[in-house]
Amino acid sequence: MARPVAGGLAKAAAVLVLVQVLCMARQSDGVGVNWGTQLSNPLPASTMVRLLKDNGFDKVKLFDAEESILGALRGSGIQVMVGIPNDMLADLAGGGKAAEHWVKANVSKHVSDGVDIRYVAVGNEPFLTTFNGTYLNTTFPAMQSVQAALAKAGLGGRVKVTVALNADVYQSPTGKPSDGDFRDDIRGLMLTIVQFLASSGAPFVANVYPFISLYADPNFPLDYAFFQGSSSAVVDGGVTYENTFDANHDTLVAALRRNGFPDVPIVVGEVGWPTDGDANANPEYARQFNQGLLDHIASGKGTPLRPGVPVDAYLFSLVDEDQKSIRPGNFERHWGVFYYDGQPKYQLSLRGGNGAGTLVPAKGVEYLKKQWCVLKRDADLTDQKVGDSVSYACGQADCTSLGYKTSCSGLDPRGNVSYAFNSYYQSNDQDDQACNFGGLATTTTVNPSSGTCRFIVQIVPADPTSAATATVAGGVATLLAALLLHGLF
Repeated sequence: MARPVAGGLAKAAAVLVLVQVLCMARQSDGVGVNWGTQLSNPLPASTMVRLLKDNGFDKVKLFDAEESILGALRGSGIQVMVGIPNDMLADLAGGGKAAEHWVKANVSKHVSDGVDIRYVAVGNEPFLTTFNGTYLNTTFPAMQSVQAALAKAGLGGRVKVTVALNADVYQSPTGKPSDGDFRDDIRGLMLTIVQFLASSGAPFVANVYPFISLYADPNFPLDYAFFQGSSSAVVDGGVTYENTFDANHDTLVAALRRNGFPDVPIVVGEVGWPTDGDANANPEYARQFNQGLLDHIASGKGTPLRPGVPVDAYLFSLVDEDQKSIRPGNFERHWGVFYYDGQPKYQLSLRGGNGAGTLVPAKGVEYLKKQWCVLKRDADLTDQKVGDSVSYACGQADCTSLGYKTSCSGLDPRGNVSYAFNSYYQSNDQDDQACNFGGLATTTTVNPSSGTCRFIVQIVPADPTSAATATVAGGVATLLAALLLHGLF
């Protein structure tokens, strides 16, 4: 009688494993993308939602619960992960009314209106070491408060609470994925959070950036960042890792297994490749990486430690954001698959290399007049006013396409100045006073774009009262001005 019982147990165990795999795979249906809003002139939310739908994005991750965006997503059929910024964590950690008010205004209201909100991400990479522990004591209490508020609103079974974490919360002391564990200084907190996720069926959301590995380490092997095989593969027991994405993913899998949570679903909250602002940031590499990732997802093969479980990921990001902080690097403003105006930078097959279809541009985009601001022909580059003007322009607008091996690195010093002037002019909606610079600048209807360097024309602002804000420190802008004028870029 023991053999049939054992066989029954084996079958039951096999069914349980299959159910777990199917549950993890179910969460990875479709392709997701991050929708950031740090632009001087963002496209209307309705235009962006149409862009998502026209291109077959099934899921979107938001960094904040913006009313206009959530309203535009009503009835779209797009699954939504809503983010809560770090500066709100302390208030929400207090529990009670703050979380209830947030849920009522930003989740309940929109779910009842037909927005398919699946997750609330409480905090964005709150445990980065650069934050010096600022959010260590508030992130988990805020997660608990939001979950309690969702339960009270009758949404506890429908909307899951998680937190978007940087991949630096886990590591491997040997560099082998199988030795993965959580970072020593936050290990106890991480286990508490993982237990919370496991108990509610919510995913572990990790942001994975092979590009950052390459950017931070000049000796990092370039081919290991992509998906086409590498001469610098990592051998881990009987497994060979030929790309850093799988190795990073499985380091997290190993960390979860090591601590008793082998079945917690994983969602890659951010992954992508920038197209400008660094020598390794260009459209060719971005397409190679993103298409490799999408092919990987479409294959359904998973990773070595989770074979057969398709990777669930959100591309970063949908469009460029010209007001993002450039403290990590100039590339930060160039992660978009689309330019600021919804035009594709390169072609991708979202369903994998064998899938049909290419990226579709945004429809109905309205531009300002086809005119640009440039340096006057008779302006003297040695005039101190030129350097001061470039410093000012780049301190207020985006000059991150100017630099070594960037899209505008081929410009001469006069072209560099013109680019800075035009960037400021367009970010100020072509205001006449924004193309003066003490009499040094003039407008032209002849497009000064050259080669890969695009002199933009701004789109018609959705909010006529909006104005660009300073996002680059004055000292950095002054240094940039000096380099541009001397032709060192």
